[in-house]
Amino acid sequence: MEEKPSGKRKILNIVVICAIIVLMIVAACVTTADSVQQSFWALVPPIIAIVLALVTKEVYSSLFIGVISGALLYSGFSFEGTMLHVFDDGVISVLSDSYNVGILIFLVILGILVCLMNRAGGSAAFGEWAGRHIRTRVGAQLATICLGVLIFIDDYFNCLTVGSVMRPVTDKHHVSRAKLAYLIDATAAPVCIIAPVSSWAAAVSAYAPEGTNGIGLFIRTIPFNFYALLTIAMMIMLAVTRTDYGPMAIHEKNAVLNNDLYTTPDRPYANAEDDKISTKGGVVDLILPVVVLIIACVIGMIYTGGFFNGESFIDSFAACDASRGLVYGSIIALLFTIVFYLVRNVLSFSQCMECVPEGFKSMVAPILILTFAWSLKAMTDSLGAKEFVAALVKNSAAGFMNWLPAIIFLIAVFLSFSTGTSWGTFGILIPIVINVFPASDPMMIIAMSACMAGAVCGDHCSPISDTTIMSSAGARCNHLNHVTTQLPYAMTCAVVSCATYIVAGFTKSAPISLIFGLAVLFIIIMVIRRRENPAIRAAKL
Repeated sequence: MEEKPSGKRKILNIVVICAIIVLMIVAACVTTADSVQQSFWALVPPIIAIVLALVTKEVYSSLFIGVISGALLYSGFSFEGTMLHVFDDGVISVLSDSYNVGILIFLVILGILVCLMNRAGGSAAFGEWAGRHIRTRVGAQLATICLGVLIFIDDYFNCLTVGSVMRPVTDKHHVSRAKLAYLIDATAAPVCIIAPVSSWAAAVSAYAPEGTNGIGLFIRTIPFNFYALLTIAMMIMLAVTRTDYGPMAIHEKNAVLNNDLYTTPDRPYANAEDDKISTKGGVVDLILPVVVLIIACVIGMIYTGGFFNGESFIDSFAACDASRGLVYGSIIALLFTIVFYLVRNVLSFSQCMECVPEGFKSMVAPILILTFAWSLKAMTDSLGAKEFVAALVKNSAAGFMNWLPAIIFLIAVFLSFSTGTSWGTFGILIPIVINVFPASDPMMIIAMSACMAGAVCGDHCSPISDTTIMSSAGARCNHLNHVTTQLPYAMTCAVVSCATYIVAGFTKSAPISLIFGLAVLFIIIMVIRRRENPAIRAAKL
């Protein structure tokens, strides 16, 4: 089903591009390199990138234009200063960061692992096995959700592992790649942010006040993390009731009626499964490498946190370096998988080695997007976006105490959406929240939860988020298809979450607030379901 740009779409593209040019001309006339610091101008580059990506449907150029606009503002529209800032402080800097390089290596290794499992026939065998046990589209979606919830260690690991394991199953039951990407994304960060044993718990616990148990503080925030809890509930409601809306409904209808999993002309990896697949592979050739990968990554993470030097499991997780730990774990899993396949005579050594460049090539697109997204974040940091948003939060704290959780949630959503980073967002806001409220005040826990929930929500919506990018890669879905289909779902959950935080600000009760949120969410989904074509819903059985 090809989708050609309409005349209106072309006009809209031209209007948006002209508006951005005018905006930058105005900025050149009214700003200086000093005046843009810690002001609203610091958020203009990511806004430009996001608007361009959503309107033009072209993510690489949109991100790069956002990077250039940030460098122009930072340098006061100096040509030399702009070039130096784009490359020295942007692209080269982010690719020189050891944490970022670790994530890129992890991506490449996972790409090779996925290629190996596909070539060995493990994915095909699992698809056949699942086909005998999972017989409906609802079952395929619920199985994807369950696996996503079970892999709670790290969102990066979650995105690519769930995608590689469940893609044959969802394909068999005509679940669109956009819907699979949504299920992967919605069980990545939202699950990790409520899992006490995860890289996210470790990151949040690092911001705990001195003398406070960071993991204990994190656990207390879980019942109030309404966006994460409501997102999981929403996925289950949508799957069980067979409800879809917005652009996702178009993709799902096309998958069900036309057996077209992609809908749009861009079909990443559409022919990837046409590689030579071994007929000797079985389910064990998929399951065992994934299990080894999970165990090895956990061991790798606690190793970097000092577990084998006497630290407790919890403390080592809190102090771990997730990037290095995932690299250590994934390389061990890769070596194990190659040896395992050789011993079982599933693949020859030369066939295993052929998967190395193939797996690398499959990750070129997400690596390129991540590089530009990290560079864009470097631009916003250099313009003082963190300090600007921090000042907004402090100023709002004075007269709106009961409303503050909802306000913090919205600010976190905006900052995370604009910068594409949830860790950076709660890294900015959590220390402020801790300083605003005394440790004994229950409002501190609610406000911290609101900050974390808003950070995940904005990250979930943002086209420049690394988790969003890797969810697209895991599902082998066009990235902007994933963004545009997921956005209405995420925004629905965001609106309900904001209302729930208003209730929590007055009641200070997690059960009452959560019941309210679940009830509102269920009513919204039932109203949407009544408007869906019954014939389409019946076809989804």
